[in-house]
Amino acid sequence: MRLLFAGTPDTAVPSLRALLASDHQVVGVLTRPDARSGRGRRLVASAVKELAEEHGIPVFTPAHPSDPGFVETLTELAPDSCAVVAYGALLPRAVLGIPPHGWINLHFSLLPAWRGAAPVQRAIMAGDEVTGASTFRIEEGLDTGPVYGVMTEAVRSTDTAGDLLARLADAGAGLLVATMDGIADGSLEAREQPSEGVSLAPKLSVTEAEVDWTRPALALDRHIRGCTPEPGAWTTFRGERLGLGPVDPVGLDQPSLPAGALLADKKSVIVGTGTGPVLLGTVQPPGKRAMAAADWARGARIDVGEGLGG
Repeated sequence: MRLLFAGTPDTAVPSLRALLASDHQVVGVLTRPDARSGRGRRLVASAVKELAEEHGIPVFTPAHPSDPGFVETLTELAPDSCAVVAYGALLPRAVLGIPPHGWINLHFSLLPAWRGAAPVQRAIMAGDEVTGASTFRIEEGLDTGPVYGVMTEAVRSTDTAGDLLARLADAGAGLLVATMDGIADGSLEAREQPSEGVSLAPKLSVTEAEVDWTRPALALDRHIRGCTPEPGAWTTFRGERLGLGPVDPVGLDQPSLPAGALLADKKSVIVGTGTGPVLLGTVQPPGKRAMAAADWARGARIDVGEGLGG
């Protein structure tokens, strides 16, 4: 089939690579406009744009996919279908009906679970033991379209959202190609999503990423891993924001500490929670790089009775 590929971040790159290596023809790439990044605030192209340009594929970066110029271009390209992986903008009715086989999205959850922008983060934060990816035909509703195929992936006890998303992106690329193959030869038919088991996965805000030390240790562990690397879990220390890497629930053999209270020695730092304490991994003070918690504690010279949050 003639395909347009729509995607933006690193997560979408494995799928574009897989489609380029398949029997399908990628006739164009739709991605978000270059964005300013870094301290110099220079314009940076998306990972998908860079790969497309390496292969000489036309790239389209409209401010919004409803722009009349892009709608006209898409009509002229006449793709049989459009493959979507983490494009980053809602697709309007004006473009959904152009390809005869529709827009097929690779979504990183087992639909109808975790519809929305942050399915991997929400799955980890909820303590799901198994997640996966689904391919479905995009409708105007939020991830509500009929499903073509699914794959499952175990959630490991130490997974961050970044770890799990990377695995799903790699494995999901094969699912997307297989879906396109099945649509092309007529062997695959989409099935409506069940009405039971629906859950929503809205984008995580920076405010939501703040750690509440009164919660149980295991819930905090999942919360921090779900926020890693984006938007990044954080707390406060001496009135300033302190970034947090994943923690380790250290068990009941550690001294009991009030929620948020710190206990540091030369090699480690533990902090109290609503249940048992957790061992801090890395922290990131304002304006500095991430560092081992013990190194931070030595420099901070934590006083007796000091803690995090609150």
